[in-house]
Amino acid sequence: MGSRSALWRSGTLFSFRGPSTCNPIRPMSKRLLRTLGPEQLKGRRVLVRADLNVPLAGGVVTDDTRIRASLPTLEHLTSHGSAVILMSHLGRPKGGVDPTFSLAPVADRLQELLEVPVRFVPDTVGDAADAAVAGLRDGEVLLLENTRFLPGETANEEALARRLASYGSVYVNDAFGTAHRAHASTAGIAEAVKENGGVAVAGFLLERELAFLGDALARPDRPYLAIMGGAKISGKIDVVEALLPQVDRLLIGGAMANTFFLALGLEVGGSLVEDDRVEMARALMDRAGERLVLPVDCRVSERISGDATSRAVSRAEVAPTDIIGDIGPETESLYRELIQEARTVLWNGPMGVFELEPFASGTLAVARAVADRTDQGAVSVVGGGDSAAAAEAAGVSGRLTHISTGGGASLEFLSGAELPGVAVLSDEEG
Repeated sequence: MGSRSALWRSGTLFSFRGPSTCNPIRPMSKRLLRTLGPEQLKGRRVLVRADLNVPLAGGVVTDDTRIRASLPTLEHLTSHGSAVILMSHLGRPKGGVDPTFSLAPVADRLQELLEVPVRFVPDTVGDAADAAVAGLRDGEVLLLENTRFLPGETANEEALARRLASYGSVYVNDAFGTAHRAHASTAGIAEAVKENGGVAVAGFLLERELAFLGDALARPDRPYLAIMGGAKISGKIDVVEALLPQVDRLLIGGAMANTFFLALGLEVGGSLVEDDRVEMARALMDRAGERLVLPVDCRVSERISGDATSRAVSRAEVAPTDIIGDIGPETESLYRELIQEARTVLWNGPMGVFELEPFASGTLAVARAVADRTDQGAVSVVGGGDSAAAAEAAGVSGRLTHISTGGGASLEFLSGAELPGVAVLSDEEG
């Protein structure tokens, strides 16, 4: 897509508000890491908020995708002689120390990938952290312990933010996955660094995420097609509302399609539905007309399990004892045909319970169709952890234009909500 590549090369960073509040999205004037000169980095202590919330098993990182995503920013800083103080959360320890969620294994894997010394301190703020920061050398990385071990993190406690800010004069937010949270290490710290005379900028990953998501929304090559799946329409209603005026087609899948079926007066059996959202679904269909496309058939079973026997039926032939677990083969063909017509594809959410083999076909078919269209020149943007996992399961991750690292953040962005972790960054000079 010509506009995307040109804007990415120029370093333009898009607005952190989606189309429901800004249409088209205006370039935002937030400072970027890449605009800081060597003299602003060499010999400086730089605070970096990354998203290192990775899965662990037996004290070992089992998927290092998010660690790898942080490498360009960290390599840039260490190669320019910065002493990097790295922060992240892991899991949901609920404001208390839980060894299960320690970042120590992450430090080990990061050092292997980064190939520079990565120190770890089992403290976030305190005497041990103070000493570790004081002893950090230029070109090294210090990973502080899980920020969510402290109750002040999610409360965006000012005292905690100021304490963290005291460790450096430059703050880099490279954690798109948490940019929608106003936490001490994502929002409060940036304010404190600026108040201390420092600068708060977007790292390479955050810049890239906003550029791709922003351009997909603001300047898509057409036809522009969006695919929305997942369990609940209520969780994505703002996204659907924001996308409807923008897209040429909106394909619906997953359990959220069941609520639309109910609005059409169809039988859904024991399927997951949101009874209180039926009127909302009906109103959306009325507004969208032919732009909103629903499954024409589905795979059903009497139970949703890995050893269930599924069968394909028309959406009008679902029995009261059936449970819908996936889109059907006719819908797979229909969606593939529509995807083949698109120049821009935005995909968020699976088409069914793809983790279970009897109900995986629809999601994998969509993933492969999006990848095939991308091979032919379309731009594809995938948002959400489930969609990313589905692309990985289908073996097509490397063939898609961009896979977002932030599930909740991408949904917030697509719905037009403000991202506090971006809004607080320093404004570009001039």
